[in-house]
Amino acid sequence: MNKQKLANRIWESANKMRSKIEANEYKDYILGFIFYKYLSDKEVRFMKSKGATAEDIKLLSEEDTETVKYIQGNIGYFIAHKDLFSTWLTLGKDFDISNVRDALSAFSRLIDSNYKKVFDGIFETLQTGLTKLGESSGSQTKAASDLIQLIKDIPMDGKQDYDVLGFIYEYLISNFAANAGKKAGEFYTPHEVSLLMSEIVADHLKDRKEIQIYDPTSGSGSLLINIGRSVSKHIDDDDNIKYYAQELKQNTYNLTRMNLVMRGILPSNITTRNGDTLEDDWPYFDESDPIGTYNPLYVDAVVSNPPYSQHWDPENKETDPRYARFGLAPKGKADYAFLLHDLYHIKPNGIMTIVLPHGVLFRGGEEGVIRKNLIENNHIDVIIGLPANIFFGTGIPTIIMVLKQKRENTDVHIIDASKGFTKVGKNNKLRASDIKRIADTVAARKDLPKFARVISRDEIRSNEYNLNIPRYVDSSDSPESWDIYSSMFGGIPKREIEELSAYWLAFPGLKAELFTNDSGEHVNIKERCLKDIIKNHPDVISFKEHFAGAFSGFDAEIYSHLVEGMETLNISKEETLLSNEIFERLSSVPLVDEYRAYQILNDAWVKISVDLEIIQTEGFSAIKKVDPNMVIKKKNGVDVEVQEGWLGRIIPFDLVQEALLHEEAAALKEKEDRLAQVTVELKEILDSLTEEEKEDISDVLNEDNTEFVTGLVVKAAKDLLKGHQASDYAVDSPEGKILAVMNLLDDEKGLKKNIKSDSDKLHSLTKETIENLTDEQVYSLLELKWIKPLMKELHQISLVILDTLASKVQAISDKYAITFSDVEDEIVKTESALSSMLEQLTGSEVDMRGLSELKALLGGE
Repeated sequence: MNKQKLANRIWESANKMRSKIEANEYKDYILGFIFYKYLSDKEVRFMKSKGATAEDIKLLSEEDTETVKYIQGNIGYFIAHKDLFSTWLTLGKDFDISNVRDALSAFSRLIDSNYKKVFDGIFETLQTGLTKLGESSGSQTKAASDLIQLIKDIPMDGKQDYDVLGFIYEYLISNFAANAGKKAGEFYTPHEVSLLMSEIVADHLKDRKEIQIYDPTSGSGSLLINIGRSVSKHIDDDDNIKYYAQELKQNTYNLTRMNLVMRGILPSNITTRNGDTLEDDWPYFDESDPIGTYNPLYVDAVVSNPPYSQHWDPENKETDPRYARFGLAPKGKADYAFLLHDLYHIKPNGIMTIVLPHGVLFRGGEEGVIRKNLIENNHIDVIIGLPANIFFGTGIPTIIMVLKQKRENTDVHIIDASKGFTKVGKNNKLRASDIKRIADTVAARKDLPKFARVISRDEIRSNEYNLNIPRYVDSSDSPESWDIYSSMFGGIPKREIEELSAYWLAFPGLKAELFTNDSGEHVNIKERCLKDIIKNHPDVISFKEHFAGAFSGFDAEIYSHLVEGMETLNISKEETLLSNEIFERLSSVPLVDEYRAYQILNDAWVKISVDLEIIQTEGFSAIKKVDPNMVIKKKNGVDVEVQEGWLGRIIPFDLVQEALLHEEAAALKEKEDRLAQVTVELKEILDSLTEEEKEDISDVLNEDNTEFVTGLVVKAAKDLLKGHQASDYAVDSPEGKILAVMNLLDDEKGLKKNIKSDSDKLHSLTKETIENLTDEQVYSLLELKWIKPLMKELHQISLVILDTLASKVQAISDKYAITFSDVEDEIVKTESALSSMLEQLTGSEVDMRGLSELKALLGGE
């Protein structure tokens, strides 16, 4: 099940459950059941991997203490066969809410003592909330049964290129944002922000063999999971990553643990705490063994998105080692308290990233003192300004701040990334290319106009430690200027042409072909088609050849990676490999924005990765399968799910028809085109009728004379043909038009019948074709689906560059094409013409006095 199908099913279920469960609570139930299914399926997979048969699994019970201990020692818990999620499904109508209560109670009792920190109380939110599913046991059973049926097909094997719980959580929060409001925004980090932070951290840690990461306000756990995934691109063994998390809210603390476990992370690599980070800091120790388990927790990376400007109590915290060196955050704003907590817990060579409100960069008082101390102690490394409206539940501007314990440089890298996003509903969203551009800029510590600057500590001191981004990076658009000479006399100022210098460097001879040679400060554009000059210029032709050459053989390389390696390639790493290849191929091509090419790749990869996920999960045979196309229809006023034909699980029907059933598809298309033409011809006949003709033949039209009525037309035509031939009536006469309409309606009826029949036959033939594809046809179709569109989009980049140049030159030309003198002449001509018209007007004495004054104002006298 891909993401979109999963999202659709969950949203449908959520709407059905709204009468029983608060919208924002719904996620706790569905996530709890999903996690229980995961643990059940994991136990079954483990037993099967050890040679257990289906009959052996049916015998799993608490009474078999030896097997209980064996399973507990390997996976950390035990679930009896009667309590397995799969058993609930087999119960059918015999399933009862008590099955869930008993199973959750037994799970808590049967956790291995070594895994208590990971699993103890993890189902508390679900367990205590079951009564909210309905007022009676029966209604609770019905609601639980609906949820179980909903999630039974959700993938649980960890092969997905996304964390299932995190995706569902994000989807529900975004759709319930109005209901969840600020509470959701307090602990939820959008995936794109999480990914950006992860890429920055992963680059810093890329040479480490073992890594410890910590999130002190972990929420859903998405930050930790994304960092783990990003870091795993550079590390040989994922099991060498240890995860630490702390979360205040019980239900989200449980979600952190669920999410980490579901991603296949070893329980021994997960250490979590449910507590107040600011009031109840590590060192961590197990109360049963305080000396042996003492851990002050210094890690390689800390990442957090704490609740913004939260109230906290700084009283008696002066000696707290987290704050002693820098100062105490004010009562009403705990932002710097969280930041200093994070900084305290990183190793000397570690890194931290934190999301904070923009105000921490410039607010004074206690925060100003802390900021100064951080700068003077050389801890602030990077500041990234994010777009507004990027977080659910709040529209305030936010930043990511990157800090380190020890740095060789003393400057601060400031990036204004507030302009790079796409609009999704009411929220702004970072695109994949925005994330990569920012991460690459951080890694290379680059200066980029209107985007990034490395600021010296002296400059920051001169600004009294105010780090407000616009003081250092001006990302605003340059105001448009107008040349006064060109506005008065025409011509184009050379300085405006030189603003396109990047194009003239790439096409050295083109400027002379576009503009007249003038020794002064202004030139004129040559009177020829700009696009033709640009398109046919030798420099431009050479550029297009160079661009095409850069991608020579790339399609064959992608084919080798994706099609030939579809069953074994590493999905999470493959996009990085391909993007690196694109960047390398474009490195010598001028004018190209590599990040535009990367975005094209990512847009394609979103779809390709879903297919690869299905293939790697279900096997090669999945490509030759079709699924019922289920749609929602109204039946007796109730929404009912019904089947309308079939869909290719991976290969779309239209692609098969285009590639393998072209003749059949073309024949159908011809009839559909003819049907569309009949509709046009009917409208043309109706439009050709005069109002009198419409009155004469109103008995074949609807009430407002806007449409022919089939039955009435047929009757009228038959009457006309009684004792007559069609040729007896002139084609342009009302009678001739009625007969023409009858013929067209006959055509329309026959075409609709044939199109329905042919369409059904083609649909069935397409289904049969997919199910009987040869392997060679599969490879060819995947190439058409995955590679051809990607290559076409990449090759379009060069044409977009040339169209942009033509548009810019045309805009400069149009800007000064009409001078003030031309405008003045036009005004005079218009006034004169209007004055002449006024001469022809007559009226009362008062009217004529008014007209006389108007003529005087127009200069007509």
